[in-house]
Amino acid sequence: MIKVKRVYEPSEQSDGTRFLVERLWPRGQKKDALHLDGWLKDVAPSQDLRRWFGHDPARWDGFRQRYIAELDAHPEAWRPIEDAARRNTVTLLFSAHDVQHNNAVALAQYLATRRGSDA
Repeated sequence: MIKVKRVYEPSEQSDGTRFLVERLWPRGQKKDALHLDGWLKDVAPSQDLRRWFGHDPARWDGFRQRYIAELDAHPEAWRPIEDAARRNTVTLLFSAHDVQHNNAVALAQYLATRRGSDA
């Protein structure tokens, strides 16, 4: 199971393995307070894609398509998440205000699609 959660929400036992999936460290957060199992910077969207998207919901579909292309090109970036999800619940942490249109949501959808095709 792969969940998504804002990095500003408290950690919970049910989170399982926790990965920060942002290229930049979230403002105001101390590393030890996040209870991370990993910070996967390379799985985050490229800076160019992030700037283009700008968290504009009108660009969501285009963002997802472009992000999927980046993920397809770099499977080594997301494989640790896939491996952890085979053993335990995984929570992808993000810092965006928009809980529906962010890279963690797109990444979770991407991985769920992959898991469905691998099964």
